[in-house]
Amino acid sequence: MEFREVASGLGFPEGPLELPGGDILVTDIRGGTLLRINPANGATSVFATTGGGPNGAAIGPDGAIYVTQNGGFQWAERVHPLTGQKGLFPGEQPEDYIGGQIQRVSADGTEVSTLYRECNGERLKGPNDLVFDAEGNFYFTDHGKTRPRDRDRTGVYYASPDGKMIKEIVFPMEAPNGIGLSPDGKTLYVAETPTGRLYAFELTGPGQVGGRRVVGTLPGAAPLNLALCDSLCVDGEGNIIVATLVNGGVTSFAPDGSKAVHTPCPDVLTTNACFAGPDLRTLYVTLSTTGRLIAFDNWPTRGLRLHFQR
Repeated sequence: MEFREVASGLGFPEGPLELPGGDILVTDIRGGTLLRINPANGATSVFATTGGGPNGAAIGPDGAIYVTQNGGFQWAERVHPLTGQKGLFPGEQPEDYIGGQIQRVSADGTEVSTLYRECNGERLKGPNDLVFDAEGNFYFTDHGKTRPRDRDRTGVYYASPDGKMIKEIVFPMEAPNGIGLSPDGKTLYVAETPTGRLYAFELTGPGQVGGRRVVGTLPGAAPLNLALCDSLCVDGEGNIIVATLVNGGVTSFAPDGSKAVHTPCPDVLTTNACFAGPDLRTLYVTLSTTGRLIAFDNWPTRGLRLHFQR
């Protein structure tokens, strides 16, 4: 499937979303900033400075942008050992780690504040992605951080945008990453990075998890048949589109797991995707090691309009 390059030279982009008016916002994890991109000409400007490592972003009920702040990474320019691709790669917890946080950025980008640093006395480690529900609250994953001899055990949280309510609803998971809701809001999807698995959690109420099942496992890339999950989005038909690492691209899963279609992208760390445009038929994808935002125009399915997406 053909794509067009929208913007380049972005550092390490993630967390794409459509702003009111049609511009695309991405997080720059390496730069500690949110970037605003004109989708027509690729013109890029700094929208806000968050510090650390802003990872996922979503518009809340008040029009502000809520950010999962992973606290930062060590960085290295290197060649990937399996694919041979040269680029910028994140590593372990850095010396200047600012701690995991949920941040709120005002609608004009001028104010950045921290809503949450912990849940019931347990510090947030590396919040990764988030999605708002119809109630105006949000689910988010904590991917955790890795150090030379250990890594964090983490899970999934539910929180309110006023800073007054946060609770852990799933624990433990293996480095949970992407998160999204089904069109009817009754299923929460969570992608686990190292296992390559996409999970579906039945929701019995807002922030209340019932049973869970594995929707599917990512198709791997040669020579080790390996693929890892990153972030995700959901289309209007309920398919879950998972950004895919190592086997770089996006993989669309049918909600019942009966079908998985992989669309290759030219970056071993294809990290996130979002639908945008008047008819939600353009899929924007972040290619992180090479610092690019690309777009698949006329994607085969329409996107799912997110709550509070203008």
